Amino acid sequence: MHSDTTASPGPSTARGAVAIITNRRGDVLLHLRDDLPDIAWPAHWSLLGGGCDPGEDPATAIVRELDEEAGLAAGPLTELFEITDHRGSGQIITFFAGTWDGDETALPLTEGVKLQFLAPEHLDTLTIPPFIRGGINRHLAARPS
Repeated sequence: MHSDTTASPGPSTARGAVAIITNRRGDVLLHLRDDLPDIAWPAHWSLLGGGCDPGEDPATAIVRELDEEAGLAAGPLTELFEITDHRGSGQIITFFAGTWDGDETALPLTEGVKLQFLAPEHLDTLTIPPFIRGGINRHLAARPS
């Protein structure tokens, strides 16, 4: 795993995890967040994921979050890198990648407005938090053609 942070996180540093889920066509599963003033990045398209519970590592957190938010078991997840959400939650976010080829509209979404697979070429038109956009672009650029 590669870290984009320069300082070592202390014991009180908040952490989170998100998953870049793609299907066999290479589309990315995005999550339209609720438009609530008390959450980070309201009304933005993002990735499924969330904060780590106390004592929870990011790998455990992402499996829990995928299940809690969408009833999704995306198969094996690969840990990619970390990026700090400097302009939102302030958390150090661990990015994971996985694949899933189901119907996103059939998932039992418990948070947010909707889930949608979108082709990478359509992502530029969406309102996506900068650190999420950067993580997605970084992952897509590193994939074999």
